[in-house]
Amino acid sequence: MMPLIERLRETASQTAGPYVHIGLIPHQAGFDIFETNFSNVLVGPETKGERIRIEGRVFDGADEPVRDVLVEIWQANAAGRYNHLADRQEDKALDESFRGWGRTGSDFETGIWSFETIKPGPVAGRKGHRPMAPHINLWIAARGINIALQTRLYFGDEAEANAADPVLGLIEQRSRRETLIAQREDRGGLPTYVLDIRLQGPNETVFFDV
Repeated sequence: MMPLIERLRETASQTAGPYVHIGLIPHQAGFDIFETNFSNVLVGPETKGERIRIEGRVFDGADEPVRDVLVEIWQANAAGRYNHLADRQEDKALDESFRGWGRTGSDFETGIWSFETIKPGPVAGRKGHRPMAPHINLWIAARGINIALQTRLYFGDEAEANAADPVLGLIEQRSRRETLIAQREDRGGLPTYVLDIRLQGPNETVFFDV
């Protein structure tokens, strides 16, 4: 008899569908169904580091903004350490007031997604590799995307660190690296880093197979 694992076929892939907001960020869709809602605000009164805002839009292959995108971020704290047991950087302080993870959806009218967070510090690379420049990891899901996309946001005012970053160094074309660099704008005392993400086309964002 053929083992069960050999008789099972791969489940068909499926996009996030039109109800991604209701299931994962219901408060944005006007539903108050969870006791605790995940937020795009990662900082609190005790959080250490420079307060910043990151924002952008996601554009499809026709250069139209996608207005029902789900975006999650995962980042290190101001010292460059992740709030996770797998981070063994014991020489860097752990900020208990900063979880380093957030979730939001794009605005239904403008298509803009945003987070209020802190600028992360440089993160130690894997054993034998150079330190990674300050960056924020992004996870993107929406209708028309069968498998969620993963990319990074680097900071335009960290040119020296970016030039030495081992991940950016894997991208041969400079123009392709630029798709990951957010540019700083100063708005009312709060630094804002803007990064638009393009799903297709000549300026398609670099996505990672993680």
